[in-house]
Amino acid sequence: MRTLTVSVVTPDGEVLEDDYEMVSCKAENGELGILPGHIPLVAPLTINAVRLKRENDEDIIAVNGGFLEVRPDKVTILAESAEKATDIDVERAEQAKTRAEQLLESNDSDTDELRAKLALHRAINRIDIAKK
Repeated sequence: MRTLTVSVVTPDGEVLEDDYEMVSCKAENGELGILPGHIPLVAPLTINAVRLKRENDEDIIAVNGGFLEVRPDKVTILAESAEKATDIDVERAEQAKTRAEQLLESNDSDTDELRAKLALHRAINRIDIAKK
C-alpha cells in the first residue's frame, strides 16, 4: 500500500513524523481526506482532531489551528499547538475547561469572550481525543 509521509510541527518543535496511508482532518472549509497522490493543497485548519490511518492502526492528534500543506507524497501540518492522544493530560484539560466555562459565565466586562470560547473549544477537543 502506498503511503504519505506526515509531519506535524509546532513552534515548540516536531510532534510527529511517520508514514501513513490516509490523513483525515477538518479544514475551515470542511472535512478533508487525503490519500497518496493527492493534488497539492494548502488549507487552514480548525481546532479539531487529525486522524492518521495505517493498516488497522489509527493515531489521533489534537490540533489547535494552523495550516495543512499537501503534496502528492507528503503532508505537513504547521499547528499552533498539537498533542498526540497519548500525551494529553486529561486532568489539566478538565481544569482548562472549567476555567473557560467560569469566565464565560461571569459576564465580566473585562473578559475576552472570544479568547474564552477558543480556550473552551481547545479543552473540549483535547478531552474528547484523549478519551477515544
